[in-house]
Amino acid sequence: MSGNDTLYIKEKNVSSRWASFENPLGEKGKGGMENGKAKGRPFLFIHANEQITLLDVKGSGIINRIWMTNKSIGSSDKTAHIMLRSVRIDFYWDGEAKPAVSSPLGDFFGAPLGKAVRFDSALLSNPEGRSFVSYFSMPFLESAKIVLTNESDEDLDILFYDISYKLCPLDNEKILYFHAYWNRENPTKLCRDYTILPPLKGEGKFIGTAMGVQLYPGCEKAWFGEGEVKIYLDGDDEYPTICGTGTEDYIGTAWGMGEFFNRTQGCLVAKKDKGIFSFYRFHIEDAIIFYKDIKVEIQVMGGAAKYDLMKLIDKGIPIKITSGARINLFETDFVLERSSTDGFYNFYMESDYSSIAYFYYYKPSSDLPELQPLTDRIKDLN
Repeated sequence: MSGNDTLYIKEKNVSSRWASFENPLGEKGKGGMENGKAKGRPFLFIHANEQITLLDVKGSGIINRIWMTNKSIGSSDKTAHIMLRSVRIDFYWDGEAKPAVSSPLGDFFGAPLGKAVRFDSALLSNPEGRSFVSYFSMPFLESAKIVLTNESDEDLDILFYDISYKLCPLDNEKILYFHAYWNRENPTKLCRDYTILPPLKGEGKFIGTAMGVQLYPGCEKAWFGEGEVKIYLDGDDEYPTICGTGTEDYIGTAWGMGEFFNRTQGCLVAKKDKGIFSFYRFHIEDAIIFYKDIKVEIQVMGGAAKYDLMKLIDKGIPIKITSGARINLFETDFVLERSSTDGFYNFYMESDYSSIAYFYYYKPSSDLPELQPLTDRIKDLN
């Protein structure tokens, strides 16, 4: 049976709803009342430091789709890029005081670094590089609330949105709640893996991540993608159960990664001359299931030929060589010299890494850290 074969199946006790500025509460028979049935309030300006509620519904149901656009999306202006980090989106399930999702707007919709480009995937899309769409299914048992906060000193121009959802009975023994965790380290710490998802106890499914990378100044032309993704599951201690073979391998492509998008993987920005990359990887058919706990990390590791690596060393850039000429060197006192063996060397480095981890969890809220302050989110954002 294909996915479309379910479209003709009858569904019982379902109420189809949309929330938008024309019907913010998604109430039955109350859409388009602003202007005598004419187009009345399709958008709003979200003023500096203003908060608005996009959805506030009681009962059980599922959010199926979120669409949104504003003038900042797709703009090449640096201020607009910063705006995508300055506007925060929060999701609350079942009356919890702590959000299950708290993220910069752009990052949540797959635009790390405030750079929105055209792409299409199974869970997120940006059809022409100037709108955001989410297809994540988001169930709730008692209530759902979505809030947008403009934490910048600039107004957010002409925000349009709609949220498609259905009210229906759900089996609380079978559902997991949608969550997302945003993180940034600028810079990362040498020889320490970057955290995509901090230690989390309980049951759930890791669904993937969207990440942004800006290489350490002076390293712009080095290859950044040697770092392996490590997923620690259900009691793993020093070593993970799941360990990849490199960043571009985890994404699902190969060395010298360029720009592309696909159903479950993509690299949306690959400015190799500037050392700026953004990419995503979704686990749909291969969801990572955990029952007791999970932690997801990635090594901050680059690679370069000896000649280029010597340039980094001469500049005093902090690195730690880990391997070269197919030999593991990390446990030695190896020092690269001009007389050393030619070849390609891997090395730990420092860079600006940011990520959002998407996952489903057995509770409507978690104990993960809160969203970083605005100053940390936009610091040195190109």
